[in-house]
Amino acid sequence: MSIVLYHCKDARSLRVLWTLEEMGLPYQLHALPFPPRVLQRDYLEVNPLGTVPYMIDGDVRMSESSGICHYLVERYGPTPLAIASSDRQYGTYLNWLYFSDATLTFPQTIYLRYSMLEPEERRLPQAADDYKRWFAGRLRAVETATADREYLCAGRFTIADVCIAYALYLARNIGLGECLGPNASGYLDRLRARPAFARAASR
Repeated sequence: MSIVLYHCKDARSLRVLWTLEEMGLPYQLHALPFPPRVLQRDYLEVNPLGTVPYMIDGDVRMSESSGICHYLVERYGPTPLAIASSDRQYGTYLNWLYFSDATLTFPQTIYLRYSMLEPEERRLPQAADDYKRWFAGRLRAVETATADREYLCAGRFTIADVCIAYALYLARNIGLGECLGPNASGYLDRLRARPAFARAASR
């Protein structure tokens, strides 16, 4: 049985799709309109949260993008996309992996909601601007880390890069690209050149 992934183009599910493509794993993709909980109501019967990604792997059900990437490399490895717990860079790897969503993507979703997705009368420019500045402040960690290295940890491409690069990619897509410094921008451009990213982003 292949992995089943519910996905919206350019949403956080892109992290999972990119990981699947990098690993060459078979999968069945269900592409949904965004937001699916509004535009495809029957999806709530699959995932009551109405969010993407949603992955089914046998009896496993998961909805958190960074967690799914972590699951895939552990469940279907060994793969150079993972860093072993015995590696001295393991803590750094996990920190970047979960920093990607908890610290970077979270403020982006608030910005997106209150600057674009809410009806005009419900938009909150002050909230959008506050979370834009929050995102920009947290992004300094990525700018510093990419000043002197090609990848975030262990000298190679891992799912930490997948998950962080997606947050930078989303920033450009929703009008926060100006927050990226030259190091982070160059890092994102290098990773976007990977064939697996191109395949995932086209779905």
